[in-house]
Amino acid sequence: MLRRALADAHMTEAGVAARLGVDPKTVHRWVAGRLPYPRHRTRIASLVGRDEADLWPQLTLTNAQAETPVIEILATYPHRWAVPRPVWQQLFNSARDEIGILAYAGLFLAEDTGIMRALADRARDGVSVRILLGNPDGACVAERGSDEGVGESMAAKIRNALVHYRALQDVDGVEIRLHDTVLYNSIYRADHDLLINPHAYGIAASHAPVLHLRRAGDGDMASTYLESFERVWSSAALLP
Repeated sequence: MLRRALADAHMTEAGVAARLGVDPKTVHRWVAGRLPYPRHRTRIASLVGRDEADLWPQLTLTNAQAETPVIEILATYPHRWAVPRPVWQQLFNSARDEIGILAYAGLFLAEDTGIMRALADRARDGVSVRILLGNPDGACVAERGSDEGVGESMAAKIRNALVHYRALQDVDGVEIRLHDTVLYNSIYRADHDLLINPHAYGIAASHAPVLHLRRAGDGDMASTYLESFERVWSSAALLP
């Protein structure tokens, strides 16, 4: 919410840092989800012309509500192509424990040298990187190609993506598997933050919406998608 408010107010993280007299890294952490101190929240809300409750909805929870898991939807995008590249870059760079990618091809990431470098760097820093891609010879990929009206192009796209992803195989901490499942959603995870790309029949994933979620506790929305990821992972085969 804060990221969107800054964009609407045509303000940068550096500009906010200068106005508040704080380190730009501190503002970056706020944008990434850390709750600012009350004195900073008041000034930020004034700068962007929003109520604090709009920027940090968790502040409005009553004690009774706080006893149940909070579902945090940080942002929504009408299409995957509408997600700014810095959002993808920040997602993966922010990981400290785990990165997970579940897609059929994920070619848009594989062709991004900066993101591929980020995945390798995070793995070298001890982050577990798990990548799940569709089996190009699988029945589910063939069905998805037919549903989207692209036929064999879907399998060809995966084979193209695999050429790029194979470069990560030699990096310790990276594991790549192939799955043959009906993919209801593509999932891109960095620790407790997820970008979810729900699929719609006959629509390419790049044109489907994206939700930015943050896991707040067991049983919340993000946890449901994380469980789905683990189910696919457990049935997938190692990339030959």
